[in-house]
Amino acid sequence: MANITNTPESAGSNLMARALREAFYAGLVALGLFVLFVGLKTDQNILNELVLVQRWGLLAIFVVIAMVGRFLSVAFIRPYLAERKAVKAAAAVKEAGFVARNFSFIAVAALIVYPPIMVALFGFQGSLKWVDNFGIQILIYVMLAWGLNIVVGLAGLLDLGYVAFYAVGAYSYALLSSYFGLSFWLLLPMAGILAALWGAILGFPVLRLKGDYLAIVTLAFGEIIRLVLINWTEVTKGTFGISGIAKASVFGIWSFDVSAANNFAKAFGLPMSSSYYKIFLFYLALALCMLAAFVTIRLRRMPIGRAWEALREDEIACRSLGINTVTTKLTAFATGAMFGGIAGSFFAVRQGFVSPESFVFLESAIILAIVVLGGMGSLVGIAVAATVMIGGTELLREMDFLKQIFGPDFTPELYRMLIFGLAMIVVMVWKPRGFVGSREPTAFLRERKSVSGSFTKEGHG
Repeated sequence: MANITNTPESAGSNLMARALREAFYAGLVALGLFVLFVGLKTDQNILNELVLVQRWGLLAIFVVIAMVGRFLSVAFIRPYLAERKAVKAAAAVKEAGFVARNFSFIAVAALIVYPPIMVALFGFQGSLKWVDNFGIQILIYVMLAWGLNIVVGLAGLLDLGYVAFYAVGAYSYALLSSYFGLSFWLLLPMAGILAALWGAILGFPVLRLKGDYLAIVTLAFGEIIRLVLINWTEVTKGTFGISGIAKASVFGIWSFDVSAANNFAKAFGLPMSSSYYKIFLFYLALALCMLAAFVTIRLRRMPIGRAWEALREDEIACRSLGINTVTTKLTAFATGAMFGGIAGSFFAVRQGFVSPESFVFLESAIILAIVVLGGMGSLVGIAVAATVMIGGTELLREMDFLKQIFGPDFTPELYRMLIFGLAMIVVMVWKPRGFVGSREPTAFLRERKSVSGSFTKEGHG
């Protein structure tokens, strides 16, 4: 038999042929998927008749994007990532650089100077959008994701109804503030305590459940809370929601109400502007996030944190070690719910209005996606994922230049969930263990070392 040698030229040609073949198949799949959603559109004419509008040009753009993306992935991206993974696997432990070692401090420093930079670039009124939508909103989701990370990432309990605790915190603040006139600084911890109580209440009936059954029960709990908020109209006002929620004050000393005698701007001789309130909320949200991170790190190093991680890895082995799984699960649910309640109360303060439409299942799905994409158990990775996902969807509102590519009728906001789903697929294929694939053990001997994600269990560490 003749010897068959696989030269680099033949390997390269085979790779290109495979890339072209898979690109062709990807184009066929994209054509079948988007022909009814993109290629055809129903509209009304001047006679109020339903007509079918054909958009074959837009459909062709989607198909070409799918083909080019698949070709680049097979021909260049995947070989590069495979080579990089092999190099990382060969060097299991590597020395982190200066930025990697001090990333948390650099990020906090950047967030501290973020509002002044936005004010300097866009002015007080122009900075509202960047401080509020790209600052406060992202920090709220960071706090929510860090709270869910305790339940899912550390304790390994799949919770699909986390938005219920978010709603409990928001409505607790709105109702107690509206009916009893309590201050923000008193209601902030109260909302967290009430949400933690509901977290413990949820924990009792699901003590014997795990996996898919636990996810179904928590999903039902989230829907029950939402339906109660809709139908208990005497208290929650149903779908009309609660408006006119009192604003937060600076430790009860200065108020941000224009008509108040102790107005913040008047006290310091500043021109009247609503941006002061948003900047104050930004720094307050940043402080709450830092508190949540500090509490999570401290709890993880304590015996309760070790018990959560043991429960996540193997519940039977956890019981055999003498760990009380009942209290371990209840504390995980209660602690995670507490952070959700605090974030909910802060959401009510920021919006000044709450309604059941803000607490649908999609919110739970987004928060869970942030935890998974960031890397379960990794606070830094979750914060990066929240910034990318929430900030990315907000950036779509600013991308008017896409209308020049896809036509004047293209609305980027309407396609945000489609782009969001595609981005999730790309990230999970590229980084299946989340943005942060390395893990640092909670307990270590003499020296703490980061371990490559290739040596950890999928989704854990």
